[in-house]
Amino acid sequence: MRRIVIISFLLVGAFFTSASTAEGPSSADRNGRTAGESQTDRLVNARLARLGIPPADLCSDAVFLRRAYLDVIGTLPTEPEAREFLQNEDPGKRTALVDQLLARDEFALYWAMKWSDLLRVKAEFPINLWPNAAQAYHRWILTSLRENKPYDQFVRELLTASGSNFRAPAVNFYRAVQGRQPQSIARAVALTFMGCRAEKWPKDRLENMAIFFSQVGYKSTAEWKEEIVFFDAGKSLAAATQPASLSATFPDSTTVRLTGDRDGREVFADWLVNPKNPWFTAAIVNRTWYWLMGCGLVQEPDDFRPDNPPGDPELLAYLQKELVASHYDLKHIYRLILISEAYQRSCVPKSADANAAANFACYPLRQLEAEVLIDAVCQITGSTEKYSSAIPEPYTFIPQDVRSIALPDGSITSSFLEMFGRSPRDTGLESERNNRPTAAQRLHLLNSSHVLSKIEQSRKLQALIQSRANPRELATSLYLMILSRFPTEEELQVVLAYSPSGVPKRRGTAMDLTWALINSAEFLYRH
Repeated sequence: MRRIVIISFLLVGAFFTSASTAEGPSSADRNGRTAGESQTDRLVNARLARLGIPPADLCSDAVFLRRAYLDVIGTLPTEPEAREFLQNEDPGKRTALVDQLLARDEFALYWAMKWSDLLRVKAEFPINLWPNAAQAYHRWILTSLRENKPYDQFVRELLTASGSNFRAPAVNFYRAVQGRQPQSIARAVALTFMGCRAEKWPKDRLENMAIFFSQVGYKSTAEWKEEIVFFDAGKSLAAATQPASLSATFPDSTTVRLTGDRDGREVFADWLVNPKNPWFTAAIVNRTWYWLMGCGLVQEPDDFRPDNPPGDPELLAYLQKELVASHYDLKHIYRLILISEAYQRSCVPKSADANAAANFACYPLRQLEAEVLIDAVCQITGSTEKYSSAIPEPYTFIPQDVRSIALPDGSITSSFLEMFGRSPRDTGLESERNNRPTAAQRLHLLNSSHVLSKIEQSRKLQALIQSRANPRELATSLYLMILSRFPTEEELQVVLAYSPSGVPKRRGTAMDLTWALINSAEFLYRH
């Protein structure tokens, strides 16, 4: 352990100072940063100019490569993928990479994880979907993303679904709400699809919206844990006596008559997904911006209210129009953001202005999500993790080759995921996920047998050591595998000075270097 600590401290200074500044110019810089400026960048740059905040330089190709992989598919590039991209001289390679990543299967896996947080896909307390339903719900979300289902259709299916929680998975949206009262459902709908915390609304506004969900019925079947969600036409539209018709009011104060023979959920869905509805499109493009840029145009992304206006209303309106024009194709919005200069800026700001980060003058540093982090460690070492749910409804065990981002149920977990802030999926709030670093996390990565054994027992690393002719080639491969970049000459000299000759001793150097790089801020953070 002492020898590992020595190399860690030897390397820390080298790669901390080189990570953002010594990787060479980006292809975008070489080919002109203002050519073909997008509307996204015109709006962001115009605001920065008004504020007198200079934007950061574009990030290097190596930084963009790692950033795009992690942000789009939650996965590190492999060594061959990193080499190919970094050695490619095509000026359009960044845009090509974005298109490739959006088409990869991991895109659906990673974003199904994100949506499962919002939709509270969890078998056990306090959501209690139960394992069969949670897994069916996750498969429905995953399939919708793989098919690139239009967002308005995705939401409409969730809001109007009826049937068995096992056979019509979208009905689990209603079962995942903590409380089956119309007001509880209305709050969940407002939070998830309008970005509003309806508990802060005036009481009558929430109650008027709740009327649309007052005829949602639930009934059990003879099958264990199966439940039917349906439109219960015989259920009162209001808490009082059952009228022949009732006025219900949308959140924009528009009133409509409900007759009781048409599902109020359908009436509400028609209003919600209408292109003229400002809440629906604003909420999802703002979430998408938040997911990729680390800060929403409205921040927090699920707290739209009059006294929390967007920082850049013109940019928000532009993205809303693009979503509608693309027929609610969310990948179109991802692509607009990912190919923009705003997204591709360095994390090193050019201004000390406190408003620089909030106005996207630089890319924000963010610690990797728990699932992405442990998947990255497993990818590097060729190892696997054990995941299970200890609550007997029944016990659930996951095959060891399943990645963490692919876990279908928030109840299926591990001590690592809990320690590193995975979302408990109880409320649907973005703030449930905690990516703030803690002392326990640092100690686990530095000292735990969990991480150390993955490195020392790694057959993948052992095979790499045997296949590389000398320490320079070995160090280069490890940097590409772990940090997605070539090492600087200074870093190589540190490794070479530390590395004695001979395969057994070279193995110790490789293990120490792997451990040091995994414990670096450059590995643990999006940057």
